[in-house]
Amino acid sequence: MTNQYITGAMIKNLREQKKLTQAELAEKIFVTDKAVSKWETGRGYPDISLVESLAKALDISVIELLSGKNVINTNRQSNMNRVQFYVCPVCGNIIQSTGEALISCCGITLPPLEAEQSDKNHSVRIERIEDEFFVSIEHEMTKNHYISFIAAIRSDSVEIQKLYPEQNAEASFKISGTEQILFYCNQHGLYKN
Repeated sequence: MTNQYITGAMIKNLREQKKLTQAELAEKIFVTDKAVSKWETGRGYPDISLVESLAKALDISVIELLSGKNVINTNRQSNMNRVQFYVCPVCGNIIQSTGEALISCCGITLPPLEAEQSDKNHSVRIERIEDEFFVSIEHEMTKNHYISFIAAIRSDSVEIQKLYPEQNAEASFKISGTEQILFYCNQHGLYKN
């Protein structure tokens, strides 16, 4: 099975990091050491009902266990230069983080979006009006193709303005601290000005 949801190598690596034997791990999650051995050698996979207790025994989140990535946050402070956006293709949820994260929505692990330079099909106009930036995007706003959000990245925060089909693709943001404007097309992805 090539699309396994948990790799045996990851289980083995995490178990060894915790200095547990296969028998000790098995005891913590109420299975046999032979079951753990099968998982680690790729001859079997843990039942989905064991995932939560296995993650707890290995001191990682269920999301990390299911994705096969162990995320270690070495930078405990937010860094606005590392802002990441994630958009759920099922429900349209917009999720933002200030560094590496494992994000899941509607049962899907979401990849971070990479902003591309705006192009002729996604041209952005930014006007200064008193103490605000007025952002407008030349783009259709139909139910199938629209700008989902516009965001202002500041030195200390992110402001997201959610947009909906059949309204204008425009938003206003305070100028103070705004370093970058990003916007998301539901069919083509994330763009920067």
